[in-house]
Amino acid sequence: MSKWNDRRVLVTGATGLVGSWLTRALLEQGAYVVALVRDWDPQSELIRSGLIHRVSVVSGCLEDYSAIERAINEHETDTVFHLAAQAIVGAALRSPLPTFETNIRGSYNLLEACRRLDGIVKRVVVASSDKAYGDSDVLPYTEDMPPRGRHPYDVSKSCTDLLAHTYANTYGLPVVVARCGNIYGGGDLNWSRIVPGTIRCLMRGEAPIIRSDGKFTRDYVYVKDAAAAYLAMAEGLDRAEVRGQAYNFGPEKPLTVLEIVDALRRLMQREDLAPVILNAAKAEIRDQYLCSDKAKRDLGWTPQYSLEDGLRETIAWYTEFLSK
Repeated sequence: MSKWNDRRVLVTGATGLVGSWLTRALLEQGAYVVALVRDWDPQSELIRSGLIHRVSVVSGCLEDYSAIERAINEHETDTVFHLAAQAIVGAALRSPLPTFETNIRGSYNLLEACRRLDGIVKRVVVASSDKAYGDSDVLPYTEDMPPRGRHPYDVSKSCTDLLAHTYANTYGLPVVVARCGNIYGGGDLNWSRIVPGTIRCLMRGEAPIIRSDGKFTRDYVYVKDAAAAYLAMAEGLDRAEVRGQAYNFGPEKPLTVLEIVDALRRLMQREDLAPVILNAAKAEIRDQYLCSDKAKRDLGWTPQYSLEDGLRETIAWYTEFLSK
């Protein structure tokens, strides 16, 4: 029987990219899932797939402490996955205040609700990001490096990270923190991101657009591997040595933006469409990639999808989505 059978789980950000696939995995394993939902987006994978009808929806936003407390208390959720955030780097740069409100205030509201309801909550998994590390001359990032973001989105994730560790160290809250590389997969409708934006351009017969010079390096993590990472962390929280820890999740095969675009062009047989390089990216870290040895050792996590397999599944998802 699954470890998640009949377990009561709250997922913030359940209508987002990772949240949708994590919710699917939880439902497949028999969990009772509660989703905190701010906006009803019919194009969200959670909604368009019909999975929304298998979860309990609490309407509210992270900035509203009472909504979070109600979701946990009334549904008696013993496990909380905190994935909700304003996740677009460009949006954070243009308007940092809403990003800080959602990502920072929202995180301490959630952590405080979990602390006050510690008789119910036994596990809290918090989504940070590789962006939390900020710029570093030493790569790959390892978990002993301090969070030190400098730009709005990066700072919001650094703060989320630090807040989680504050509640773990000061109050003994059973928290674990995820720092993932760039997550891609079906359901990401933020077209400014390189994978969905490139796929849509190629499907339309248009040249893909690269905001940077194309040489920025990143880890690219398939969304199903990311969902598996979150489950592994939550299961690991039953062990004292995992509580209060942060874990990196990446394939340890950093790629340039141009390499990702070229892989998509090849898989979609559109190598005739050369990318347009704008070289106009601002407030973005140039090179970032992760060491995942700790996750392998403590959690037994390794990515199950190669880049090609992940991109093939992603292309298939967008082919169906955009053909309707």
